[in-house]
Amino acid sequence: MEMKRILFPIILIITASITACLSSINISERSLDIQGDFFGQTPPGDTAKLFAPKIISTGMNERDFAISPDGSEIFFCREVGNFKYTTIFYTQRINNVWTVPEVFEYCTNPTYKYVEPHLSLDGKKLFFISTMPVDSESVDNEDIWISTKTEGKWAKPQNLGLPVNTKSKEFFPSVTHDGTIYYTHLDTLVNEEFIYRSRFVNGAYYQPEKLGSNVNIGRARYNAFVAADESYIIIPAYGMPDSYGGTDYYISFRDSLDNWSQPINMGTKINTTNPNEWSASVSTDGKYLFFMSAQMGSNNLKELSQQSLHNFHNTPQNGNTDIYWISSSVINELRAQAKF
Repeated sequence: MEMKRILFPIILIITASITACLSSINISERSLDIQGDFFGQTPPGDTAKLFAPKIISTGMNERDFAISPDGSEIFFCREVGNFKYTTIFYTQRINNVWTVPEVFEYCTNPTYKYVEPHLSLDGKKLFFISTMPVDSESVDNEDIWISTKTEGKWAKPQNLGLPVNTKSKEFFPSVTHDGTIYYTHLDTLVNEEFIYRSRFVNGAYYQPEKLGSNVNIGRARYNAFVAADESYIIIPAYGMPDSYGGTDYYISFRDSLDNWSQPINMGTKINTTNPNEWSASVSTDGKYLFFMSAQMGSNNLKELSQQSLHNFHNTPQNGNTDIYWISSSVINELRAQAKF
């Protein structure tokens, strides 16, 4: 009996030690050993910088960036296989250490697409686009879905439903302080995409309204991001007369009477001659603008070999889309040019 009393606490100690070691191994396998805000990067000034090279911007097609108010959670999107597979990645900072980006737990079915994550201003609602069906009539339709965070856990996503979602396609949700949602809707009568908004009042969305010609610009427009205070909207647009090439980022400012200013090309700090520029967002503190672009930078090969091509393929700025960031001061500079 005395021997059992001695052995029992020893067994508990050994078991606890083994558990702690295994837990440590699991955490180590999932962590990047990188600390600090924005993966320890120095924030940019008025010159755009590649965001998190080889962590988020890797050489694959990356786009769509959302960060929580406290900076501890990041969602973004990757596309591979000529856009056959598109899904949302998730990384978080635990005890100030960032985890390896992994596919978000509700976005793992390769049958469907998952794209364009957006966080509410309190960080408790994740909006995104998916082709997950609601019923047999909605197969392959793109709708807005929402996952709510409760007690630190993201819940199973729910379809946002009417009147925002329809039998047509909806894209790129962006939400203001008061819950108003801005998004792109495909008008099947003319087969064109337009920017809409729906007010959120007493827990329900109102009938969506199509925005005016200073927002719905060019021959095509989509994926608009609205400021939290609704003071401006960033619009990726194609076919504008002052475009640098293909799709460029434009901005329109809103006054107190709900008028939108004439669209302004956001300039060479943001736009390039590359046509793949159609996903932008601003951090919840309003300090940084994130945007997708396919820039080559100075990533040039000195010789062609199996190894050099392999390395080039697995390096950002290789012609695929990456995520960049820049100080939001560029927006304030453009505000002075607004004409209503």
